[in-house]
Amino acid sequence: MLLPIIMAGGSGTRLWPLSRELFPKQFLSLAGHETMLQQTINRLTDIEHLDPVIICNENHRFIVAEQLRNLNIKSNGILLEPIAKNTAPALALAALHTLTIDEDPTLLVLAADHVIDNMDAFTEAVNQAKSLADDNKLVTFGIIPDYPHTGYGYIKRGDKIFGGYSVISFVEKPDIDTAVNYLNSGHYYWNSGIFIMKASVYISELIKYNYDIYISCRDALAQARTDLDFIRVDPDVFSKCPEDSIDYAVMEKTDLGIVVPLDAQWSDVGSWSALWDISAKDENANTLCGDVITENTLNSYIHSDTRLVAAIGLDGVVIIDTKDAILIADKKEVQKVKNIVNILKDKNRIEYLQHREVFRPWGSHDTIAEGKGFQVKYVMLYPGKKTAKQVHYHRTEHWVVVSGTAKISYDDKVYIVAQNESTYIPSGVEHSIENPGKLPLEIIEIRSGSYLEEDDIVRMPNDVYSKCF
Repeated sequence: MLLPIIMAGGSGTRLWPLSRELFPKQFLSLAGHETMLQQTINRLTDIEHLDPVIICNENHRFIVAEQLRNLNIKSNGILLEPIAKNTAPALALAALHTLTIDEDPTLLVLAADHVIDNMDAFTEAVNQAKSLADDNKLVTFGIIPDYPHTGYGYIKRGDKIFGGYSVISFVEKPDIDTAVNYLNSGHYYWNSGIFIMKASVYISELIKYNYDIYISCRDALAQARTDLDFIRVDPDVFSKCPEDSIDYAVMEKTDLGIVVPLDAQWSDVGSWSALWDISAKDENANTLCGDVITENTLNSYIHSDTRLVAAIGLDGVVIIDTKDAILIADKKEVQKVKNIVNILKDKNRIEYLQHREVFRPWGSHDTIAEGKGFQVKYVMLYPGKKTAKQVHYHRTEHWVVVSGTAKISYDDKVYIVAQNESTYIPSGVEHSIENPGKLPLEIIEIRSGSYLEEDDIVRMPNDVYSKCF
């Protein structure tokens, strides 16, 4: 039985503005109603497997936990990386963790941000590769290329062995002439980033070829602590870990590597043009999401989150409209979206980092209006959830309950605020909100004061919910 390892890291740059650093693409619903993380988990339906291990950035932990909860999926742990160190250390942490769960599990390593449309072909390839992994091979999947893609890395195959091919090398994204040569040679596959291997075999080969990564991950995990649903590895130890990919740290060096061909309509959705490629289109080859009207517009991807978007006389464009940003780009130029994100970072603009709507373990909040000296937020709490007990020193808050029932803790008092009722929280007072009901609690929060930013907050250290942030 396989133990899935789902890599759910990401920087949120390639599909900006829909993805952000604190809400990258694996948490978005881009190719269906479920998010890409949820689709990755559901892809395992026809494969015998244990509950997955998820490894993600610490900043994404509540999003991961909530998306698992929505599927009613349990995990064998959500491992938190305090800093991204590429895939070799991430898998090392996961593999070492799984050896505490099972004697020597066979791991199916998946990225949380891929699309695979041919589930039968995927399942068949996984079952074939599992038998190789059970025989102590390190197996990766090579996507059979159908055109000279310059946005993917490639795997060069060697001799045919054991139902696959030996691995000669991994190569980075090529230019178009090199990609054409790769395709014509018949010896190259797109690098899928999917692996199957025994945990013990990966660790053994990592010790052999990258001992420093092994030591850092072993020690960081040995000093890990459990926090709610999460496993926090030691940040000081892990920060010293070398950064490398599974490909270069182990797979290129080992004698146990095998690449198995995979033809399952795979995509890593690495750009808006790639998403257009795999999306359903209308009679004008447009993919339209949300409230969109077009006139004489062709070959375009247009997405609207909240308002009407109208496009006239366009061909081959991408338009992405969100609550706080709009992207308009030539479809052939969308790889340069990362340049825009870098400019936003340099200017310290919040739009590179997060959406207007921010997710918390208890729910979410969304800024719906603001001006000098005031800010209005929509706040939602899940049933049975509670915010941390906290104090603000530069602002007051007025809460109006729109739907549900709020249980308010105010200094040493506790009282109920029902639908269509309100309450007032002055500055300098300890307070928290709880949803004691069975339906979501919706609140309009009106802040006023001289300073309204999120860092005007002191969470009480003795409050159990303070560690949720």
